[in-house]
Amino acid sequence: MALEIERRFLVSGEGWRRHVRSSAQLHQGYLASAAEGLTLRVRRAGLEQAWLTLKFPAAGIAREEFEYAIPPADAEALLLQCREGVQKWRHGLDLPGGDWVLDVFEAENAPLVIAEVELERADQPVAVPPWCALEITGEGAFSNAALARCPFSSWEGSERERWLQRIGRIGA
Repeated sequence: MALEIERRFLVSGEGWRRHVRSSAQLHQGYLASAAEGLTLRVRRAGLEQAWLTLKFPAAGIAREEFEYAIPPADAEALLLQCREGVQKWRHGLDLPGGDWVLDVFEAENAPLVIAEVELERADQPVAVPPWCALEITGEGAFSNAALARCPFSSWEGSERERWLQRIGRIGA
């Protein structure tokens, strides 16, 4: 078992691009998800890698996470069983202070761009880059499972605008 400890941020601007060290297109679907409970996800990266992941809430910003590599063909079959999912490009970043990734969401979750940093402990200090415009750690509506259930494009127009204004993406 691993403990996932992460902080998340809405991103504004393109300053993150110079830190990209890897990129992969991800398709993930949810076989089960509850707002405050178990999440069972299948994820495929390209045609060669796939994982089955179970997540359970823990304390604060931590979650218990169990992740297993599975054959890509199994992932494809499981993805067909999922009613909810997300598509995104995940970029690994070369930033200090933790394992940084940045997700550029596609389809009904565009134009969301979310950066995440995985930490070794919850009180670990993090140098947050200036393009991380707004911390959303703990904002359940921005979890991947929540975005699969209720995509950003389906949010009421004023709610979408409010979030985009807060990060300077519109009406700044």
